[in-house]
Amino acid sequence: MGNWFTIILVSFFSALLCYLIFKKISGNGKQKLPPGPFTIPVFGYLVWLRKSFSEIEPILRNLHAQFGPIVTLRIGFQPNIFVASRSIAYQALVQKGAVFSDRPPAFPTSKIFSSNQQTINSAFYGQTWRLLRRNLTSEILHPSRVKSYSRARSWVLDILLDRLMPYTIKENSGKVDHVFVVHHFQYAMFCLLALMCFGDKLSETQIKEIEVVQRRQLLSMESYKLLNIFPRIGMILFRKHWDALFNIRRDQEAVLMPLIEVRKRVKQERLSKAKVQADVLLEDKDDDEFVVSYVDTLLDLELPEEKRKLDMSEMVTLCSEFLDAGTDTTFTALQWTMANIVKYPHVQERLYTEIKGVVGVRDGEIKKVEEEDLHKMPYLKAVVLEALRRHPPAHTVLPHAVTEDAVLEGYLVPKNAILNFMVAEMGWDPKVWEDPMAFKPERFLSGSDGGVGEVLFDITGSREIKMMPFGVGRRICPASGLAMLHLEYFVANLVWKFEWKTVDGDEDVDLSEKEEFTIVMKHPLKAHLSPRF
Repeated sequence: MGNWFTIILVSFFSALLCYLIFKKISGNGKQKLPPGPFTIPVFGYLVWLRKSFSEIEPILRNLHAQFGPIVTLRIGFQPNIFVASRSIAYQALVQKGAVFSDRPPAFPTSKIFSSNQQTINSAFYGQTWRLLRRNLTSEILHPSRVKSYSRARSWVLDILLDRLMPYTIKENSGKVDHVFVVHHFQYAMFCLLALMCFGDKLSETQIKEIEVVQRRQLLSMESYKLLNIFPRIGMILFRKHWDALFNIRRDQEAVLMPLIEVRKRVKQERLSKAKVQADVLLEDKDDDEFVVSYVDTLLDLELPEEKRKLDMSEMVTLCSEFLDAGTDTTFTALQWTMANIVKYPHVQERLYTEIKGVVGVRDGEIKKVEEEDLHKMPYLKAVVLEALRRHPPAHTVLPHAVTEDAVLEGYLVPKNAILNFMVAEMGWDPKVWEDPMAFKPERFLSGSDGGVGEVLFDITGSREIKMMPFGVGRRICPASGLAMLHLEYFVANLVWKFEWKTVDGDEDVDLSEKEEFTIVMKHPLKAHLSPRF
């Protein structure tokens, strides 16, 4: 009883302090905060924290309808500002990018898995963030490096096709089967990103171990978010819950650390071998099989502000970020894309016709779609873009923080305010997209009436924001190009290999949503697959 009285007392005084802070902010100068409903800061925080974003999203839509495209919610000690306007987002993220590119302090539970905000996504805008991002973009995401992983993508495609083949409908056999594809997509993406991260083709057991610890980590953020309320008190009152969270982290380290250690030894052995070969003028005939992994780039990285190399726990954190960023969003987008291809047979037929015109029969045999074929398939790119517009894997980008007082649309955005940008709302804006809730890939084609033509669309939003599934500006997802490559490559080969149909008895594909780490299908896609050849 005494503990709860202490919490209530602390909450009351915190609410009073927040009220005075917001009153002072709102009274500074002639400009005021963007409008919004009255909320008692800390008690409002308790209410909002109990809700998932999918529950908050319709409330925010109503608030935007009432107050306009930029709305303030008084949550915690800093204003939380929600932006649903493309033009306001462009002002903030592109025109004033240096001011709006910081991150807010992470929640205590998040700090456990981010090594106290030492990741590309969570790091404060500064030297450490620049170093980590530059390392990823120049060492892993450079076009020449991306091309070096082409054999890995082909290997993973074979794995995925082999996993789907047992579920196909066999001609004249009378056997009718269907498959829930999401777990196969998820497994394939983990195989690919694990190879890119650790440099080896891991066994199915190892991949499953990585899947388990990564999914537990992602889902724990939602399950344990209430621990972020007065964490110092909660450490005492909810010790078992905190211990469970620390155990998830320890399990993650137990799985990922040995893989990092193996790669560290491989690098040392290669350096020793290279020295010997240089002495006797030998060539390494196996070098063509070697690809630089993400771990390789981390081993010698030095943090600029602390003048030290990354410790093992920090490397686990960065590897975890790499795996999560490349798997969950990609297999989520892949499932949404294939769901619409199943739902709209005319889209599938037009896509198959385009692929057949590019690939056809080569050297007397039917082969897979190669990466160099993709740029010849504008409708394929349009299908992927339309899926990302209609079903962005995240309905908001990660929160931005403001480094100094700024003005947006005549409203004050004070230093350290938290900005949230409504990605889905921008992609569904009827002022930009005709019939925005419909699935129309041809809207991205340059030909008249969606005819044959190029896809002339800048997904980076550098000149204008029409949709921003990867974010925009200085904090845009650095791997957006890689994600588009993966989506186009796997979608093309899945449609080339199989004809996708709805399951008998199901009149339609249910596109209802639910929130996990990403916005996923509430009812995972199941389909009949028929081999085309």
